Amino acid sequence: MPLPPEVRIIENAWPARLAAGWLRTPRVAMVWNTRILLWGVTEVQFMANIRWVRHELKHVEQFRQWGTARFILLYLWSWILQGYHYNRFEVEARAAEELPHPLAG
Repeated sequence: MPLPPEVRIIENAWPARLAAGWLRTPRVAMVWNTRILLWGVTEVQFMANIRWVRHELKHVEQFRQWGTARFILLYLWSWILQGYHYNRFEVEARAAEELPHPLAG
């Protein structure tokens, strides 16, 4: 599945490493604007998991919709109030796993 041209994948990204430690998981993909940051997984492995790609592309859309500072504040606030799993942005991203991304299929 091709990514939109502005989206870039970065392997072994230190923010993703920090997130992996925080979440206590060996593999992480996280988004910063149009960058998908990976830890514990290669780009090839990540791209082979269509659901995971769709999930992260939803986060790219969320960054675009809300803007960087506002999205991060809203995301963190939702996490504080509802926890990671029920954070509204994660709920939206999990729902997007089932649907073809409009730009990437």
